[in-house]
Amino acid sequence: MALLADYHTHTKYSRNHHGKGTVEQNVRVAYEKGLRQIAITDHGFNQVMFGIRRKDIPSLRRDIEDAKERYPIDVLLGVEANIISSQGDIDINEDDYKDLDILLCGFHRLVKSTSKRERISFINKNVFCELFHHTSKKQRERNTNAYINAMRKYDIDVITHLNHACKVDVEKVARVAKETNTLIELNGKRLGMSDEEILTCYKLGCKFVIDSDAHTPDRVGDCHLGLQAALRLRLPDSCIVNYNNIPTFKKEKRKKRS
Repeated sequence: MALLADYHTHTKYSRNHHGKGTVEQNVRVAYEKGLRQIAITDHGFNQVMFGIRRKDIPSLRRDIEDAKERYPIDVLLGVEANIISSQGDIDINEDDYKDLDILLCGFHRLVKSTSKRERISFINKNVFCELFHHTSKKQRERNTNAYINAMRKYDIDVITHLNHACKVDVEKVARVAKETNTLIELNGKRLGMSDEEILTCYKLGCKFVIDSDAHTPDRVGDCHLGLQAALRLRLPDSCIVNYNNIPTFKKEKRKKRS
């Protein structure tokens, strides 16, 4: 299976050396590997240690435009936003929409939440659930509703590494992903979903995107875990949007809201 794009890559704009390379380095590797499109999607603004700062977005845009002049490959500016509350709030506001070609979203640790209560009951609780390898039914329901609300409240293009570090009812999330035309990522580094859960998404009509989640330039386009899952489960090419295809995203829809 050959992919034409990688929509989940990080650069030095993910602060404190979390992302290791420059925009130009990521783009060069993508071009050398034969990709036709790449997105730079550094961590969202509320990620305490690693998030990109809003004041750095203009600099990121300039770096992207410079890279596009050097290499014949399309480069998108995006962010991997964080779900920051059990109500499905994310660390993006409507004024941010004008800057984004693509919007990814997932759960991460060490993020600023909407309140102390939410930080304890949603963010920290999931960290402890992952640590002790147990998520209660109540917490799973809370997490599921957070994803569902996020997809309905925001024009999210891709849900990243679903079921990793934040366990959900995948079937319920998949139904709303289908309803909202939100892509489910098969992550090249980590798969939180079981084979059965991936097949559930497929049977419900969800579309997938296979990404690298690269934090170093050499890993751009390295999507082996996602590819292996797709091949193992015999997912048809038509349900993977970046296989022999360049998909469209919700940029214009977001612009109308900004």
